[in-house]
Amino acid sequence: MSLSRRALLSTAGATALLAVAAPPVLAGPRVRTAEALRQIPLQGAVNVRDLGGYLTYDGARVRHGLAYRGDHLAKLTDADLTTLGGLGLARAIDFRIPLEVRSDGADRLPAGVLPVSRTVTDNGLYGTLLAAIGSRDPVRQEQMLGGGRAAAFMTEVYRTFVTDAANRQQFGTTLRELATPGTGPTLFHCTSGKDRTGWASWLLLTLVGVPEGSATGDYLASNTFRAAYDARVREGLKQAGLMQNPDLIIPLQEVRQEYLDAALAEVRTGYGSLYRYVTDGLGLDLRTLAGLRERLVG
Repeated sequence: MSLSRRALLSTAGATALLAVAAPPVLAGPRVRTAEALRQIPLQGAVNVRDLGGYLTYDGARVRHGLAYRGDHLAKLTDADLTTLGGLGLARAIDFRIPLEVRSDGADRLPAGVLPVSRTVTDNGLYGTLLAAIGSRDPVRQEQMLGGGRAAAFMTEVYRTFVTDAANRQQFGTTLRELATPGTGPTLFHCTSGKDRTGWASWLLLTLVGVPEGSATGDYLASNTFRAAYDARVREGLKQAGLMQNPDLIIPLQEVRQEYLDAALAEVRTGYGSLYRYVTDGLGLDLRTLAGLRERLVG
């Protein structure tokens, strides 16, 4: 643990709670799958990946080095900054809400990388997690997160990716920028790099012609890349006496097919098709969609 129990108890609010819930990342064994080739090895983040390399329906391939997805970058080491600097990033888009930024800190970025704050609401997820942990009350925690309630909360978060107009604007702006020639390599991220970032990544891959199975595989891969770190978070909460049953937060830590399906169900209900969602909902015209494919696939 990076803070002693006494220091934890004397630190106010969310900063103290998140110090427990975010132990040092530290470099560890890399995932031994084909997807590991896309992971950017960092000490201060575990879910930064290149979205390049995927095959499209017509046998083309998504270009490496143009679009990256990740978890937050506030804990990057100097060595990590050197690694990111080597990617030639032009901008880093941060989907986090202000509460998350205050708790974890602003991104650490290499010189020359433009930080872009582009808030996508988490529908109260972060605040709910803090409230549950901060209560230290196992009965209240069970009432808040047990009995399938945590998973149900997550499905509601995903629905807002489709139903919330401000969220749609942020996702649409991000995809529009990625389609713009000369934009430069872009990294977009949230706190864990799995939900808001996962939806944006799934959309991007699907729109450029990557088969849905591959796009979904990229989405679900966050569970593999985050598994060891998330387990340490749960153990830290238990050792600090904040949760008797930290497994209650597993549905909040994971990505699940049912969460993605909840967003896609809203797409069908509200728009009838993914095409109508991205054109009517996200405001992307045919020229933008063609530009996305032209720029990112070769």
